[in-house]
Amino acid sequence: MDRALRRRVRDRAGSRCEYCGLLQRHAPFALFHIDHIIPRQHGGTDDPSNLALACFRCNLHKGPNLTSIDPVTGNMVRLFNPRQDAWDEHFTLQDVQIAGLTPIGRATVRALSMNAAERMQLRAELMAQGEL
Repeated sequence: MDRALRRRVRDRAGSRCEYCGLLQRHAPFALFHIDHIIPRQHGGTDDPSNLALACFRCNLHKGPNLTSIDPVTGNMVRLFNPRQDAWDEHFTLQDVQIAGLTPIGRATVRALSMNAAERMQLRAELMAQGEL
C-alpha cells in the first residue's frame, strides 16, 4: 500500500478511528493503522472501499474477524463496516461508554473491546479537558 493511499484513507477519516472515534492526536505515541475491513486472508483488497483508519486498539482487537456474537441475542452478526454503515445508527456515547444500538453495534463493541477500562479512562480524561 503506497503513501498516497494511506494519506487518502487518513484524510477521509479526519484522522479519527472509524470504529471508536478516537482522534490520532489523542494517542500520539501509537500511530493509527490502515485496517482492511475484509482482511486479505478473506479475500479483501487494498481498494479504498475496503480500507478504514483504526486506532491501534481497535485494529488489534478486530484482527481478521468479520463477525462476533451480539451479547443481547446471542446471534452471530457481522461487524460494523465504516464504508457501509453510519456510526450514529449503530453506536452512541453514554458518558464514557460506547453503547451498541443494534446487533451490529453491540457485537462490534464487544469484539473490539471498546469499553475496556483504559479506553473509558481516556474518554473520561478527554471529557474533563473538553476534548470529547
